[in-house]
Amino acid sequence: QVQLVESGGGLVQAGGSLRLSCAASGRPVSSYAMGWFRQAPGEEREFVSAISKFGGSTYYINSVKGRFTISRDDAKNTVYLQMNRLKPEDTAVYYCAADHSAKADDYCSDSACYEDWGQGTQVTVSS
Repeated sequence: QVQLVESGGGLVQAGGSLRLSCAASGRPVSSYAMGWFRQAPGEEREFVSAISKFGGSTYYINSVKGRFTISRDDAKNTVYLQMNRLKPEDTAVYYCAADHSAKADDYCSDSACYEDWGQGTQVTVSS
């Protein structure tokens, strides 16, 4: 099991940027594929991005492609989500999660694939 703690959320105007961090403890993040999800009020949790276990592949939903970048710092045991050109529709609680079963450069966009979750960090984008 890996413990995950997100940080970096906040209130930002549309067009602004935030960088979310997901600090892991207990196991190296390089042991897992790591994903970012978000959940807006009244909505289901939505896959946003993932980075493969080997770190060689990244994945994004269409609505954030070109604006968000996922990365991993193995020395800091931390995964990041750089979010640029934020839009009001990006407002949500953002969660990071670890997929224990992913292999090599696979990823999964289904939340059921992820065994460990952080507590979430709120991102609010004002118009």
